[in-house]
Amino acid sequence: MSARYAIYFAPAQGSPWWEFGTRWLGRDECLDVQIAQPALTQIEPAELYAATAQPRRYGFHATVKAPFTLSGGHTLDKLITRLQALAATLKPVALGPLQAALLGDFVALLPVTVPDELAALATACVTGLDDLRAPLSAADLLRRRVDHLDTREQALLNQYGYPYVLERYRLHFTLSGPVAPAMAQRILQAAATPVAGLNAAAPLLLDRLCLFVELAPGQVFKRIADAELLA
Repeated sequence: MSARYAIYFAPAQGSPWWEFGTRWLGRDECLDVQIAQPALTQIEPAELYAATAQPRRYGFHATVKAPFTLSGGHTLDKLITRLQALAATLKPVALGPLQAALLGDFVALLPVTVPDELAALATACVTGLDDLRAPLSAADLLRRRVDHLDTREQALLNQYGYPYVLERYRLHFTLSGPVAPAMAQRILQAAATPVAGLNAAAPLLLDRLCLFVELAPGQVFKRIADAELLA
């Protein structure tokens, strides 16, 4: 099986938001090493470790272009070159305050107010690099064509390999896998104070596009390159 690549936004390595996200999930996605998670009064260590198992595999990030396989003839070097060229045409976006919220059955961080510039940036990344993406196989399309997708999302899945793009895009940083409602409330409570502190001390700026790779199905995603937004 070929490697899969993804274009994510992840805070600069060593920055306050990066420190929060990597500690929360218990994994440094740059070095691919596990790190100690925070001690929380609301959640036992084993509970937090279990609740964050799914997002820990991907690393702390917000998806911009969902995981994809390169089409024939395209290489990692070409992908990096194209990513850097695209990033040079894009302006950083101030995300404003974030808040922890429940999305379906998982907890994530979302902007309190979605910046107007965010949709154009995300669309540029999805469409501007899509010629490098191999089409989904029939089996992949069938696996991803879940019942809750509406007609437009099905069309986006067919065209771009992912249903939540263009006008259906919603930037979020996943903090948990699927959890029961009671656990979700405890996670929301535990995240509220550190997130409020970060909003006040270090407002988050979407200032880079980050390339992640999954070398084989089921393996972790590792962050292998950053392309700063320069426009």
